[in-house]
Amino acid sequence: MIRDASLRYFGVRPRLFGSRVDDSKRGGDIDLYIVAPLSPEDAFASEMSLAADLYLALGERKIDIVVNTGRLDLPIYHVAQEQGVWL
Repeated sequence: MIRDASLRYFGVRPRLFGSRVDDSKRGGDIDLYIVAPLSPEDAFASEMSLAADLYLALGERKIDIVVNTGRLDLPIYHVAQEQGVWL
């Protein structure tokens, strides 16, 4: 469901990273990393739509969506790329 929603709003598959991909940690929030060459406005609109869909489908869970539009080089992008697994 998460992959399909990301494809619908961003046109790309997301990466899951953080505690959800580390078997030694328990649950935690859902961290998603998405690379999409969009304008900041389009990226924000897509992120909000994705978050709303995930909230409706998964219920009240903490979900962090990190969108890399190619304009910045933030440390979190590197962590997500190294740790992340494709959905």
